[in-house]
Parts: sequence; C-alpha cells; structure tokens
Amino acid sequence: MPPVALSSLAAALALAATPAAAQLIGGGLPGFGGPPLAGAVGQVETAGRSTLRKAYDPAEGLFATAGELSAQALADLRRRTVERLLRRHADRVEADDTGQPAVRGEILALAPSAAALEAARAAGFRVARRADLDGLGLSATVLAPPAGMSAREAVRRLRALDPQGDYDFNHLFQAAGAAVGRAAVRRGAEAPSAPGVRLGLVDGSAAARHPALRGARITQRAFGPGGARVTDHATAVGSLMVGSGRFRGAAPGAELFVADVYGPTAAGGSAEAIASGLSWLAQNRIAVVNISLVGPPNRLLQAAVSAMAARGAIVVAAVGNDGPAAPPLYPAAYPGVVAVTAVDARRNVLPEAGRGEQVDLAAPGSDMAAASAQGGYLAVRGTSFAAPIVAGAIARQAVAVGPQQALDALRRSAVDLGRPGRDPVYGRGLVGFELRTEPAQVGARGLALRGP
Repeated sequence: MPPVALSSLAAALALAATPAAAQLIGGGLPGFGGPPLAGAVGQVETAGRSTLRKAYDPAEGLFATAGELSAQALADLRRRTVERLLRRHADRVEADDTGQPAVRGEILALAPSAAALEAARAAGFRVARRADLDGLGLSATVLAPPAGMSAREAVRRLRALDPQGDYDFNHLFQAAGAAVGRAAVRRGAEAPSAPGVRLGLVDGSAAARHPALRGARITQRAFGPGGARVTDHATAVGSLMVGSGRFRGAAPGAELFVADVYGPTAAGGSAEAIASGLSWLAQNRIAVVNISLVGPPNRLLQAAVSAMAARGAIVVAAVGNDGPAAPPLYPAAYPGVVAVTAVDARRNVLPEAGRGEQVDLAAPGSDMAAASAQGGYLAVRGTSFAAPIVAGAIARQAVAVGPQQALDALRRSAVDLGRPGRDPVYGRGLVGFELRTEPAQVGARGLALRGP
C-alpha cells in the first residue's frame, strides 16, 4: 500500500477534527472557546502490521504513534500547547519564570499583612481584588503590578519587599485528557446506584441535560472570568463520576457540585479560580472532590488543597499526560492528594501517563466511553478520565464509613500491577476496571485513516 501524502492526511484530519474528535496530548485548555492545539485521533491501518493509534498535530505538522512517543516528544507537545497559548493570548496570559502560563498582570498574595500591602502600594502595586476563600479559612489578595512590569519581575519585587510573605503567579491549569471520537447513545451496564452521595468537581461546566446525567442532582457555579462554559471535558468527567441510565459512572445518581473554573476566556483555569471553587465546595461540605487538571506548583493552590484535607475531605487528581520522565504535576503531586494514573483495556499504563512517588492508584482511562456535551458519548483517553472513577468509588462508600475509611478500603482492594507493592507507575494498583464501558458497546466510531 503506498504511503499517504502528509498534506492529504492533514486535509482529512482537518475535516474530521470536530470538537468531539479533537484532542490535546498533555491536556487541553477548555476556557478558550476551542482547543489551541487540536489533533485528531483515530485508528490508522498499516499494511502487514497491527492497527496502531496515531496522534496528529496539524498546527505543527507532527504525526506520531501515541504508544511510541518518547517522553521528550510528549513534553514537547505540551510545551507547544503552552507556547501557542502565550502567543495567541498575550493580552491575557504571560509566562512565569519557568515558562508556565499565568494570568497577565496578576500576583497572588496569601494572607498579606497590612504593612506588606502598604509597602506594595508604595512600590506602585494596587489591590485588584480579594479572593473569597472563607470556606477554606484562607485569605488571598490579587495584586496588580505597576504598568510595564512583568509578572516575573513583580513576584521578585514583592518577595524582596516582604521576605516573610507568600507571593506567587496566578497560574493557569490544563485538562489532563481529551476526547478521541464520537459515539452513539446505547444502553450499557450500570453500577449500583448511589443516592445520598455528594461529590465535587473542579473543571468546566457539565451538560446537565445529558441523558447520562439526568439522574443526578447537579449544582454548578462559575468561578472563572466571563461566567460558565459547558465543555466536553467536564461533561465526560462528570459522567464518569455520577452517570446513570444509558451509561454507568462510579457513583450513579449521586449529587454533583461543579465548580466551573474556566469560563469562555483564555484566563480561565487560574489558581485563584480553583481555590475559590474549592472554598465553595468546602462550604457545601463536599467530602470527595475530583480535579482532572494539571499545572505547575502554586502556593495558593497548595494552601487550598491542604485546607480541604484539614477539613477531612479527599481530593483526587489526575497525574497528567506529560510522559514518564516529566516532573510531577499539580495538584496531584501535593501531599495528601490521591494521585491517579490511567490504564488501557489491557491493564497497561498509558505511555503518556506521569510517573513518580506521587502515584497512588490506577484506574481505566483509555479505550472507554464517556458522555459528550453535544449528546451521545465520546471515546476518551487520558488520566483525566481515570481520576473521576476513583473519586466516585470513594464517595460511594464514604456515605457508610466516612471518606478516609472509604479511601483506605479502596486502596486495600486495588489489584497490584507492575512490580510487587506500591510503585511509581501503578501506585498501589488498579481499581474500578469493571466500570469501563468500551466505546464499541455504545457505538463508538473512530477515525479510519490509511497510513504507510
């Protein structure tokens, strides 16, 4: 079979890359109104060889096998996503001193003293707003630097003015997985129903009218700039937590509180928005929260996650898809967070999944379906979609025994994979594998492309 010309392949993928078929390797940024680095994913048939899953990035002209991408290549894909964000939205976003995206012209100050604020004002800073974090018992102030001063210089300046203070960028966090293809609506198996269970989700807004979510009580509130925005990512993650009817989640019919931290702008997904969302969830006494988002370490986010844990809540987070050699991503890498990796249909860890001592549990995150914001279902891939299965499983048991006891029981039930005992690839082992719904069972239709 002759090779397909790359230009022809790019054209075919451009036609196929609808929102339901779009993917970001390493995570998307749902707040943009469209993925900044779209790549169609499908089944690529090869002559005389088994079918391989391919990932294509039309913006960069990259065509590679997801299962064979090196750790460096995976990291490069995420880097290009960030670079594209910084280039396209320079009016709203700027880089921190390590190149990670942050809201332009905003510095987070944790519990600044009156003297520190006065010194900041004398240096030309102004108080832009104060973040409402009463539910966490925290105080944060957003400072705007003098005109022409970068966030990097502003953070350095504030730390010099107040060495005992706590200042950081208002970092932006990304989704840790993506939709792969569209699926029709068919009836699948159901997990035991979970009335009385309450879960929290930090993401975009979920399509609450989707058939899979109609059996759940869903309360949503926007914390990102510009209001709420329904996304495929949030809808898929929510369905894996509480979906029922034609689709099964880990805690079907449970009550779901959704903190939309993205909204429609490029400045969505900020550390401030996530902390505010967690504060709201704490005020509603949500004991189990899922965060399928990843980003750099951030002082406000760390304080917010620690405050949730101090209140007895369990925070579950995806480890991310930057590859096995990438540094840990947050909030999954913070102490006390249940960091979740993902496996495929053969119980093998996804090659792009993060590794490290932070990995706690593994759950299915590939070769499976989840709800789509447009109706029907999507085939999904990424650690984003493993974390909600763990969160739902914990919450389902927490009603009877409490969240920590439920987590302990789930850890004991994990199927040990990899080397004996806890390891940096699978953590304590695999849970929730029976909750995976294969795309074929709900009529998934992937992209069929003939490669070389």
